[in-house]
Amino acid sequence: MTSPSSSGALEAVERILNRGGEANDVLQEVVDALNTRAAAWVGIAFVDEERLELGPSAGGAKPVAYQRHPVDWKGETIAELWTSTDADPALFSRVAVIVSPYCLR
Repeated sequence: MTSPSSSGALEAVERILNRGGEANDVLQEVVDALNTRAAAWVGIAFVDEERLELGPSAGGAKPVAYQRHPVDWKGETIAELWTSTDADPALFSRVAVIVSPYCLR
């Protein structure tokens, strides 16, 4: 079960995705909304030649300890949604699923 703040964050993300737009812009808006509503730090790292490269992020410097939520497309991990440890894992696991089309490179 998600908290009211998690529900509000998910609704904000869904509104952003429904508006659509350029992938990089959409992902930055998602990261900013999640940072404002659900976690002290949020970032998306893309799989690039067998390593992860941080893309859009919000909340300052990447924390030493953070959660990692795989973003999969057709059975392959194409990115990871990284969050500070204060984030609701259920919310960010769900967001990792719904942002996957925007993480294709």
